[in-house]
Formats: sequence, C-alpha cells, structure tokens
Amino acid sequence: MEEIRRAAAAYYENLPVANKRYARYIFSSMDKNGDGQINLKEYVEYLDKDNKTALAHPSLFRALDKNNNGSLDFEEVIVLYYITQSGRALFCKSCNTFLTDVYFSCSQCFFKGDSVSTFDICCDCYGGKKFEHHDGAIFCDNYTLLSRSRRLAVQASKKVNNLRK
Repeated sequence: MEEIRRAAAAYYENLPVANKRYARYIFSSMDKNGDGQINLKEYVEYLDKDNKTALAHPSLFRALDKNNNGSLDFEEVIVLYYITQSGRALFCKSCNTFLTDVYFSCSQCFFKGDSVSTFDICCDCYGGKKFEHHDGAIFCDNYTLLSRSRRLAVQASKKVNNLRK
C-alpha cells in the first residue's frame, strides 16, 4: 500500500488547481460532521450514494487508514481519490482483498477486447491455487502484462507506419 500512497501523493502534487479543489470538495462531502476526519460510516455512506459500492469494502478503508486510528484524514482520502481516478480499484476475484501490490491477471482475458474482467487475483490465491477460472488460463503478474502491452503497442505502431510508407 505504501507504493500506492507514494503514487497518490505524486499524482496529487501534479494535479491542476481545479482538480485539487475538486479533491477537497470530495473530502468535505464525505465529512458529514465537519470534524476533518472521515469515519467508516461516512465513508460507506458517501461511496454508496456515489454508486461506488465496491470501494465501500471495509478492507479498503482499513488499507487507506495509514495510522490505524479508525478514520481518514485528507492525505488518506487523496489515496482513495487517486485509486478512483486511476482505475486502480482492483480486488482479488477469489478472496476479495484490495490489490495493493503485485497481482496476477489472466492474460487471455486481459488482451481480449470483449472481456468484462481481466480476472485479477492476489499472490496468495494464485500461489495457493485458490481460484477457479477457465481451462488453459495463462496468468501473468501486472508488471509483465504492462511490459507485454508496451511491446504490442510498439509492434502495432511499427506496422501502421510501414503501411503508410
């Protein structure tokens, strides 16, 4: 989770002023009692109201709560903002744990354009074979998939450039 926190801080630092104001607005909207802290009830109510019920999972709240005081301050909510804006809100398809670090995805589902899910699972579930997926599934970690995606994009770009010549 520490890497996500660092990425969130860097992301926030580089946001335009209007987006930073919007992040403050979200925090204020969540903080119903105005105490500068978001408790679990405020967190769940806000996300349910905003149709982000998957993010309302208590395990994500606990992961966001860096100092384990049972509430989220602005810095901790910025991590949530980053997660929602970046599409980083991924949960293990087997145990429903928030994926904070390296995880595995089905490469066939990942590269298939019409697939609803990339079937992402945590290292524990993958290593312990605690999941069910289609026969012949080939899993890769998220970093490997990123590298493969880059390679495919470069190859596709070269093909397009060759066709134009």
